[in-house]
Amino acid sequence: MKLRSDHWYAGRDRNAYIHRAWMRRGVPGDAFDGRAQIAIANTASDLSPCNRHLSEVASSVRDGVYEAGGVPLELPVMSLGETQVRPTAMLWRNLAAMEAEEMFRANPVDGVVLLGGCDKTIPALLMAAASVDLPAVVVPGGPMLNGTFRGEPLGCGTGVWRLSEEMRAGTLTPEQFARSESAMIRSRGHCNTMGTASTMALVAEALGMVTPGLAGTPAPDSRLLEAAHGTGRLAVDMVGADRRPSTFLTESSFRNAIVALAAIGGSTNAVVHLLAIAGRLGVELTLDDFDRIGSRVPALVDLQPAGRFLMEDLHRAGGFHAVLREVRDLLDPEALTVTGRPLADHLDDARIWDREVIRGRDEPLVAEGGIAVLRGNLAPDGAVIKPAAASEHLLRHRGRAVVFDSIEDFRDRIDDPDLEVDADSVLVLRGCGPKGYPGMPEVSNMPLPKKLLAEGVRDMVRICDGRMSGTAYGTVVLHVAPEAAAGGPLALVRTGDTVALDVPARRIELEVPEEELARRTPDEATVAGFAAPARGWERLYVDRVRQADTGADLDFLTGSSGSEVHRESH
Repeated sequence: MKLRSDHWYAGRDRNAYIHRAWMRRGVPGDAFDGRAQIAIANTASDLSPCNRHLSEVASSVRDGVYEAGGVPLELPVMSLGETQVRPTAMLWRNLAAMEAEEMFRANPVDGVVLLGGCDKTIPALLMAAASVDLPAVVVPGGPMLNGTFRGEPLGCGTGVWRLSEEMRAGTLTPEQFARSESAMIRSRGHCNTMGTASTMALVAEALGMVTPGLAGTPAPDSRLLEAAHGTGRLAVDMVGADRRPSTFLTESSFRNAIVALAAIGGSTNAVVHLLAIAGRLGVELTLDDFDRIGSRVPALVDLQPAGRFLMEDLHRAGGFHAVLREVRDLLDPEALTVTGRPLADHLDDARIWDREVIRGRDEPLVAEGGIAVLRGNLAPDGAVIKPAAASEHLLRHRGRAVVFDSIEDFRDRIDDPDLEVDADSVLVLRGCGPKGYPGMPEVSNMPLPKKLLAEGVRDMVRICDGRMSGTAYGTVVLHVAPEAAAGGPLALVRTGDTVALDVPARRIELEVPEEELARRTPDEATVAGFAAPARGWERLYVDRVRQADTGADLDFLTGSSGSEVHRESH
């Protein structure tokens, strides 16, 4: 079998000599003699806390590659620490995807193993792999172990939102709040709630891109390293079989991913990421598919933020496959995986061992747990809400808008005792979309006004063109498209307008006459927040990013370019 890497290493000319000689540094003499060259794309970084352990995972992958007769080559790629990177990690997802794609294409590799954990790393790596279309398989880094504080489970992310609101309400002291930090983050791994990191690991397996049964394995669990070793072997097999993403990532794969997203009560961020990945493959996936396929799928996993438990509990209760087996009739039985076999074929032995954590179809956590897609004159191109994380009494609601032009404006005024706001008000935050921020930050789950917290209010309707952390909860309408900065109607909302939300009817309306809206223009404060950056990646991003309803990818990155490089380097 002729390998892609042979274009670098085969032959006796000067260029082949250069490629081989500079790579010889201790590798076996037959390293370039028909052996698959497997890149281990490693997003480990001390500045990405959730990914710090991935170099150990890479060592196990390396052993598996060698065992299968391949040559492992660790390739550091751009790492995005969700909690560290400013102004938002989402600003850099497309850059990370572009950098990884170009490195996969530019180097003499035949296949890639993708090591990701923190929120944007798995989506970026999948986007890259889809575009370059080399045999590729994901090893998710896994969630951290459960934390406890004051005798109760403490989910990272979700606990931050809850405890910070308690402190603002005066029911938790600053000293107690500080002590909860080390209790929350007690091991290696990404967030242990059903946040974006956990969601994307599981969704990647539902797509078929992860060794079946691996996703959701806790980061400190030795079985993660065992599976990483096996994945290294699998990567070599995939090269031999020419099993590339385009050969098994189909519309059926994405339908399965949407069903899985609903069944696990997953993060709304998965909507943006799946749309972007599909765009790289040329798969026809739309925002409405999430509602059509997944909105009425029952949520079966009782995990924070929608429920009580954490990812370690899901793993011991039967894991992801036990969830999928409950909705097996909703899955496409023909959708393939990295193994070459259908996803559904891997579910026969799955069992639920704790029905408190994983519910059966006859007793779901939420009867309709998927993402709901809303439309109306406030979101002509769509917006999303996660009903499982919302308050049931607010799913149908009318209220007076209280408008903020930026997250800074919000922070300056939300706790002003003179702010005209009550429990029925609708908080509207704009300037947080892909262009407007830029980067579409996780600020949509706005903290509630301090004076309302003191009155016992714990949820309000909130509307934003940004995103919400997958670890967060509340009645939040997000991903409003078009965003305000792109000329969307959100830019025209004024404090005092009436907003009507009707999730069962899938509507979000600004109750202002059409002729009045036609006369309005964004005010100066709104326009001032939309100034384009002067240079660099931010300028390129703002000029070329698409809207949330298509995945917020750059317009020139949709589609794929394959793996061929037609020119030699010397």
